[in-house]
Order: sequence, then C-alpha cells, then structure tokens
Amino acid sequence: MIPMRTLATAGRVLLQIRNDPRTIALLLIVPSLLIGLVAWIFDETEVFATIGPAMLALFPFIVMFLVTSISTLRERRSGTLERLLSMPLGRGDFILGYTLAFGILAVVQTAVAVAYATLVCGLEIEGSVWMLFVVAIADALLGTSLGLLASAFARTEFQVVQFMPALVFPQILLGGIFLPRDQLPKVLETIGDWLPLSHAIDALTAVASGDEDSSYIWLRILFIGCWILGAIIIGSLTLRRRTQ
Repeated sequence: MIPMRTLATAGRVLLQIRNDPRTIALLLIVPSLLIGLVAWIFDETEVFATIGPAMLALFPFIVMFLVTSISTLRERRSGTLERLLSMPLGRGDFILGYTLAFGILAVVQTAVAVAYATLVCGLEIEGSVWMLFVVAIADALLGTSLGLLASAFARTEFQVVQFMPALVFPQILLGGIFLPRDQLPKVLETIGDWLPLSHAIDALTAVASGDEDSSYIWLRILFIGCWILGAIIIGSLTLRRRTQ
C-alpha cells in the first residue's frame, strides 16, 4: 500500500460524491432529520433524553453502511475497479482510499448530527461534547468499514440490502436500545456484548449522562476500532476485481 495511491483514490471518490447532491443529502442531512423526527415524536416526554444518544449511534451507522457498500459495489459492477487494479493500485489502496474518503464525510456528518441533536433537539450532554463527537465518528466509521466488507461479498445492490439483516439488524436488536442488555437472555446478552454497535451505544449514553470516566469510554472506542480494522483487512483480502 502506497499513501499517494490511497490519497488519489480518496480524492476521486470525494470528487464523485461532490457531483451527486442526492448522496450528499443522504449522508449529511437524513441522519439529522431522523434524529429530529424521534425527538419530535417524544416531544412531551423524557424518552428522547434516554434514547437520544443511541439515535446518534444508529442513524449515521446505517446511512454510512448503505452508501459505502452500494458505492463500492458500483465500482466493481461498472468495471471501474478492474481498470484501476490493472494499474499499480492494490486492493489495500482501494479499500483504504474509500475508508479515508467516507471517513472524511463521516466527520462532517457527525458534526452536523451532534450539533443538531444538542442545539436544535435539546439533547442534554452532561459529559464532554468533544468525547461525544469522537464516539459518534468512530460509530460512523464502523458503518463505513462494515459497508466495505459487505460490498466485497455482494454481487448486486439487492444483495447489499440483504446484508443488513445479517450485519446491521442484530446489532440494533441486541445493542440495548429496546431493552438493556443485562435484561436479555444470557446467550443474547453475550452476543450483544461482542457486537460493536453495542459499545458505541454504551459510550454515547455514558458521555450523555456523565456517569462513566474517560477510561470506560476509550475502552469502548478501542473495541470499535478493532472491529473497523478487522473489517478493512478482511474486505481488502476478499475484494474481487469485478462482479459478473
């Protein structure tokens, strides 16, 4: 892997997205609108104060997963990846370039979502807003890396969507949004404890409530980082040149 090739790939992806207003809207605006919708639904209750941090984890994660996986798959189906890999561009350069490009977008998306949730929707943060921002970025990068992993195995956009029940929905169900994990059956609690979205939700909730120290939160960020690194490595090793 050569940094200049990775940066060139990232620049190409960002240039393509800049010319696609719908994708920009999906990435930057839709997560905030969904968070706002949840806040509006529970406007007369204290529910949003409880589940708001989880929404900051959930919606950017899903959006980044979908956009990244479909965009990467399109490169294979159009033959672009095959042409790129015929040049001195390795799979690692391609995956890291995409990770960098969507990582930059994830930072912007997170800034918009966190600002909207706190300033417009009234989500109260007892801990550090900067720490909330860091955890939310890690969560969005997690969606990006898992999207890259899914695109390495999928053959069509429809199959990418089918990966959501396998990679996304279990994390939502077992992440503690609907029921605290310690109230789940023991087997499901154990599975949930090993899923990265659970740790993102835990960390964001801890920052919002101010109940945990920074070491607790950084351990969860480290766990999420291990999942991100693993997904990138597996995705780069299994990426095919072209989908038939």
